[in-house]
Amino acid sequence: MKKTFVALFLSIIICCGMASAQKVQKSELQQQAEAAANNKGGSVASARYLYIRAFEDYAGKNKPQSATECAVKAAAMYYKENYYKEAFDLLRRVDQNISASQLSESEKAALRYLTTKEHMQMYMRLKKGTNVKEQLNIMENFATQSGKEDVRNDMLYNKAVYYYTFGQNAQGNAVFKELSVKLTAQKEYDKVDEVYRTLISSACKSGSSNMVAQSYNNYIAWKDSVSALKVRDEIGALKQQIADNESSIAEKDSKLSSRWVVIIGLCVLLAALSVALVLGGIVLIRFILRNRKQKKTIRELKENNALKAKFISNISAQLEPTLQKLDERAPEVRALLDFSKHIQVLSELENNSQAEVERTDVSLQPFAEGLMNEIRDQLRSNVTLTMNVPKLSVSMNREYVAHILSHLLRNAALYTHEGGKIELDFMKRSAHTCQFLVSDNGPGIPEEKREDVFKPFLEIRDLTTGDGLGLPICRQMALNMGGELEIDSMYNKGTRFVLKLQM
Repeated sequence: MKKTFVALFLSIIICCGMASAQKVQKSELQQQAEAAANNKGGSVASARYLYIRAFEDYAGKNKPQSATECAVKAAAMYYKENYYKEAFDLLRRVDQNISASQLSESEKAALRYLTTKEHMQMYMRLKKGTNVKEQLNIMENFATQSGKEDVRNDMLYNKAVYYYTFGQNAQGNAVFKELSVKLTAQKEYDKVDEVYRTLISSACKSGSSNMVAQSYNNYIAWKDSVSALKVRDEIGALKQQIADNESSIAEKDSKLSSRWVVIIGLCVLLAALSVALVLGGIVLIRFILRNRKQKKTIRELKENNALKAKFISNISAQLEPTLQKLDERAPEVRALLDFSKHIQVLSELENNSQAEVERTDVSLQPFAEGLMNEIRDQLRSNVTLTMNVPKLSVSMNREYVAHILSHLLRNAALYTHEGGKIELDFMKRSAHTCQFLVSDNGPGIPEEKREDVFKPFLEIRDLTTGDGLGLPICRQMALNMGGELEIDSMYNKGTRFVLKLQM
């Protein structure tokens, strides 16, 4: 009888529990243990030792599911040879491993159900009904906590076995009927049939004619009811198949009638696409030809601009020796010399716009103070100079930035009235960008002329009052550094120039 119940529990684990469990790769130790256990002439102690080693290996690798499976098999091998203390100790270690794992509470409950079932098995062998009942109550709690249907089904089966074993046939029949009804409702006919056959086999081996008769009668009754259910299911499946076939035929007829419409539409569409493709090819060819022409025009314009800049620079250079012979004290001569020099500077900057500009680390505060001191003697009465520059070093071209800021500050000093204010600010915009701001509260620049001030040779000027090349030179220097120079359109208290630089 004892061996029969062990076989029953193992078959239920395989049929109900392990069928839906996630498959994992078995370790080499577990494979060796299974091979030793399946060897009829092999040693039980050797197989048990390998299972325990596999348990310890899985536990060390934080695989509680596989660890529990191996330990349960080793415990069963212990108590088969009446080593109950060793079996209880091993299961205690398994419970500790499960509690220490990072599984969810429901997963822990499913594993604790397996170890508790082994406790029940041992008490069943020892014929300790009270202890068996206690373990069943614990198993029922774990089955509920696990939330797994196969675990709850296994629980019902073990309750039935308990009732039959201890002569409580009525309770056993009730529980077993509940299990068979449940599995039958889920159409798990093969599982129910196997459970009935296992129960009948167990009853035969136990020698209980009452249990055999009850099990067989229940099995026959269930078999008859299932046969009717199967026939009904088959008829329903056939009816459904017929309905599906009729629906499929109707659908195919409908598709066949509309297919010609689709084919005709596709032919029309294909013809339209062919025409569109031809027209598209013509347009594409014309676009390519026009694009080539535009590229050629742009290339010629660039070459012409370079030649123009070189020509202007050459004229300026040729005029300079002659101008040097004139009296430099005359304002007109001085203006012509400055104009010639500015033309050469602007031409050189434009020709070298693609060249890399040299950078050095510049300490901002001394640099800015030097620029402010240069214009102090050019200020009108009571004009306030303000500097907001941090103690910071920035990588930049010192010569270009000094030229730009100096020119902007001189312009601000020129146009700021008495009692006015001029500010020089520095701001870090991001990890790689910064900007200098030169602000004054002078008359400002009209909006329609703000962009023109950066364009050279836009109007005829009296050179003694300025040649208009200062700001174009400053902007070209900013561009050569990879930056920008522009007027702040949001500033309405005078004029604010913003020099943006890459750090």
